[in-house]
Formats: sequence, structure tokens, C-alpha cells
Amino acid sequence: MSYRYGEYRDGPDPLAPPYDVRSALDQMGDAVLSGSNPGHALRDLLKQGLPGAQDRRGLDDLLREVRRRRRELRERGRLDGTLERARALLDKAIGQERSELFPDPSDDARLRESELDGLPDDTASAIQELSTYQWRSAAARQTFEELRDLLRREVLDSQFRGMREALANPDPAAMERVREMMSELNDMLDRDARGEHTQDDFENFMSKYGDMFPESPRNLEELVDTLARRAAATQRLLASLTPRQREELNALINQTLEQAGMGEQMRRLGESLYSRRPDLAWNTPERLTGDDPMGMGDAVTALDELADLTQLEAALRQDYPGARLDDIDEGAIRRALGRAAVDDLEALRQIERELEQQGYLRRQRGKLELTPKAVRRLGETALRRVFASLESGRRGDHDQVDAGAAGELTGSSRPWRFGDEQPIDVVRTVVNGVRRGGGGAVTLSVDDFEVAETERRTAAAVCLLVDLSYSMALRGTWAAAKQTAMALQALVSSKFPQDSVQIIGFSNYARVLQPDELAGLEWDMVQGTNLHHALLIAGRHLDRHPDFEPVVLVVTDGEPTAHLRRNGSAAFEWPPTQETLELTLAEVDKMTRRRATLNVFMLAEDERLKEFVNEVARRNGGRVFSSSADRLGEYVVSDFLRTRRAR
Repeated sequence: MSYRYGEYRDGPDPLAPPYDVRSALDQMGDAVLSGSNPGHALRDLLKQGLPGAQDRRGLDDLLREVRRRRRELRERGRLDGTLERARALLDKAIGQERSELFPDPSDDARLRESELDGLPDDTASAIQELSTYQWRSAAARQTFEELRDLLRREVLDSQFRGMREALANPDPAAMERVREMMSELNDMLDRDARGEHTQDDFENFMSKYGDMFPESPRNLEELVDTLARRAAATQRLLASLTPRQREELNALINQTLEQAGMGEQMRRLGESLYSRRPDLAWNTPERLTGDDPMGMGDAVTALDELADLTQLEAALRQDYPGARLDDIDEGAIRRALGRAAVDDLEALRQIERELEQQGYLRRQRGKLELTPKAVRRLGETALRRVFASLESGRRGDHDQVDAGAAGELTGSSRPWRFGDEQPIDVVRTVVNGVRRGGGGAVTLSVDDFEVAETERRTAAAVCLLVDLSYSMALRGTWAAAKQTAMALQALVSSKFPQDSVQIIGFSNYARVLQPDELAGLEWDMVQGTNLHHALLIAGRHLDRHPDFEPVVLVVTDGEPTAHLRRNGSAAFEWPPTQETLELTLAEVDKMTRRRATLNVFMLAEDERLKEFVNEVARRNGGRVFSSSADRLGEYVVSDFLRTRRAR
């Protein structure tokens, strides 16, 4: 026995490792941390493709291929090829007949020449009149029969793809079989409309006439879809011609079908197909720019493919509300771009499914959201980015290695000193006694005692107040503020679990932002910077933790322009009223009495904002940072760590 090895060609490599969806989430995270929402981030990921996963193409790559294919089809040729060829054969037949009649001096020859001179100008009417003409020339008669065979093949091929080859050699038995097929097809569609059709009926039909349908449909619905798309393409072909060309070709089609005894059956089929698929573009004209004339069957095939590609392009763009990869027709992808494109599409669908199944994405009321699991990962990513820009050293160290019974064990010990409150390290203490006693009875002295070293971490109540107003988006600072909030949340939850953090967003009103809400958070398209309301909420958080060290950080790009009225409504005015400023500064004074230092991070060089924050610093003793958006996270995290170390 011999074996041959080669590249696996029947789809994706079955031995390839599965794509790591965490990498997909990290790619999405880049967009989310830049200010995008999860839905847009996933869409961008699917458009870009999956590098490293067998280099699977994304939607943009498939879209470019579809557009390239459309250009090729549009440049393939002209739609009037059948009319042109029919006219050429007609003129040839008439010329051959005239050559036969010219040498004959008889009155019959002159009468026939007069009949030929009186033929109508349009091709269809001329062919109709010549259908009963008694040809004198055998060559002319043969040319005219060639013309009729051409029309019969092209017309039937425009309705049933592949019929042209089946009728290449005129055979009355073959035409009779086509008539029988159309009759049985219409009867089957009628039974289906009455609810009487079965799959066995379809399989019996295909066993008799399957060779006439190269698409190999598996059921009646697939057959109807194939025939309806081709019938609609025929109508688009007619709509794309000039009025005169349309009239001539339509007349030729009707003549050909009537002469073949299929006129009534074709009308029945056309009505049935249209009623089942009215959604197809039946009469939409298309413009082909090529120079070579195309036969009717080839033209219909090209228009059918163009319609497929047009719908496929719209689905691949995914730019409509509620767009899903499931909207993309796999059959259309296969027909237009081949099996490899189907595999690429399935890889993208698999990523979308895995992100949901592995708990990174969820859909709530039709909206795509990141789960807490995904938010934690993105927060850690944001934090890593921030720390990557910080200076090396102990900037992140915040432990107080000062003994405390409530501290956390470090794993090391030291000799006991008077006043220590740490727990006794029994093992080390006994070992010291054994070593000192030399192996005899163990007695302990003061010098033998060791204590387990602990580190005390002071708990803090952290408030981050983030401006969500419309100006943050206009100035391009919203993405940085969002990333900073996620980084601080991740830092506190991972490194300072004893702290209590609250992130408050404020625009015309203020609200508490939940950790799993941060990734999908967007700025508010409203006017107003209600720092007064945000400080009220922050104060309540600090009051709930009276024994915690207060840490308050404010990120904003504008002075307060709104405040909360007594009835709970927001009052907005620009320039800000004196009442707004007084109420906001009153909350600043309350923060000062709580011993909470307010550090403000300005994202705009506005004179009125500078004047306000300088007044806040004067009243509270906090610091003012004028930070660029790309360094906001570094400033906020650094200041938080500095505050925690100082405390």
C-alpha cells in the first residue's frame, strides 16, 4: 500500500488549534478602551479578521473580493448580444435567399423579392413573418432554422440554467421532455400552494428531471429560490435594454415560447415564482459596460450573480441596526467567492458564538454588552497600559510594613520587640529554643521569640468623578477618561481589595457607574456639567465609610454649569450662574471638613475652568493637574498611589 500526503482541501484544517477567544477579546478591548462600545468593537473585529487563526479573512476582505467580482461582471460585455446575433443570422438568411432569387427572371422570384423588401424593421416581427415563408434557398432555410434554434436555446437557458447544452442538438423528443417537465413543475407548485406537497413528490420529480437543474436543489424551496432568482434576472435584463430593444427581445421570447408550445406553462411558472419571491429586484435595471455582446443566457447568469453580489455586499457591510453574521447567506458566499470564503465566514461566526458561550459577551434587549468577566480583563489591560508608562521604582508600592494584628502575613518573621502586636511565629520560636539548648530539654527565653511579620493596609473610600458631558466627546477626551476609570477600578479591586471604590459619572445629572457598565459606557449628548450633584453622591459614599481614608479624584474639561435644585431637577445655565458656583463650592467645603482632599484633573486649557479649580484647591488644599488625554490614566493612577502611600 502507498500513501500520498498533501494539503487538506476540504475545508478548515481539522488539526489546527482552536482560536483563542481571549485574543479576540483583547482586540475588541483596544476599541473599547479607545471609547467604542462593545457592539462597534465586535463589528470592527469581525471586519478586520483574525490574525493568527490560520489568517482568516475578515468581512472587509470578503467585501473587497465581492466588489472586485462585481466590477468584473459589469465589464464582461453587453446585454444585447442575443438581439445582435439574431439580427445577424436574419440578415444572413435574407442575403442567401436574395442570392438564390436574383438570377431567376420569373415573376415568382420578383414576388418573393418584393416580400423580402416589405419585411418590418424590427427583428421579432421580421422573424414572425418569415416563419411561414417558403424558402427557395436551402442555405437560407438552414440559417433561419439555426436562428430559431438559437432563440429556443437562449430563451430556455435564461429560465433554466444549463438548458442550452441540453438543446444543442434539436430533438423533438427533447423538447417534449422539457414541456412535460414544466407541466409537472407547475402542478407541483400548485399542490404546494394547497399544502399537499411532500418531499417524496420533489424527489420523484428530481429523479426524472434532475439533469435539467445543475444547481442540484435539495427541496422545493431551494428549487423555487433558484428559478425565481433567474426569472427576476431575466426581467432585469429586459429593464436594462432600450425601449426598442426591450420590445424586440420580449417579442422574440414570446414567439419562441409559443412556437415551442410552452407559452402558457411559462406564464404559470412566472406568476407562481413572483408570488413566492416578490422581494427580489424583478424590474431593476443594471448597467454593464463591456464591449463584447453576451447571449441571453449568459447575460441572465451575469445579472443573477450581480444581484447575489449586491445583496451580499449589503450583508457584509453590517452597517444596519441589529446586523448579525447570521444575516449573511452562506449559499451566496459559496456561489460568489468559493468554499474558502465560507470557511472564513464560519470562523468569524465561531468567534462571535464563543465570546458569548465563554461568558465574555451577552445580549440584553437586543444590545451587545460585555460581561463582568470581560470587563475585569479589559480593566486589567487598561491598568497594564497605565503602569507601562509609569516610571520604574516603587511608585506602585503602597504597603506600610508597620506591625498590626489586623495586617496581612508577609511570610517572613523577625525577633520580638517590646510592644509588638503581631502573632507569635511558634515554629520559629521553638526552633530557636532547640538550637540554643543543644538538643536537651527545650526551654524558651525572651530572645527565642519571633513574630510573624505583617503589613498593614489602610482602607480607603475612593471616589472618581468622571465628566460625561458632550464636550468630552467634542474634545476627544472621552476615551481617555473611560480607560482611566476602568484602570482605577481594576487597580483598587486587585491591589486594594479592602478599599471601597465608587465611580460617579456626571453631565446634567450625576449617577453611580457600576463596574460592568464601564466598558459599554458612552458620553451623554446633553448640556451641563453638574459637579454639584456628583460631589453630593461622593459625600454620601464617604459618609458610609467614616473609618476609611477619603480619596476624591475629579476628571473634567469644563467648569460647573449645572446644579441640583431642591425638587431634584437640574438647573443648567451658561455662563454658569453664581448660584451654581456657590452650591458646588459649598460641597467642596463639606469635603474639606470630611478631611477628603480633592485632586482635579483638567482636560482643557480654559481660563474659567482654571479659575474655578484654583478656587477649589485654595479651599480644599488639593492639587490641580493639567493633563493631556493620552497621559490622564498615568496621572490619576499615580496620584491615587501617592495618596495611598502618604496615608
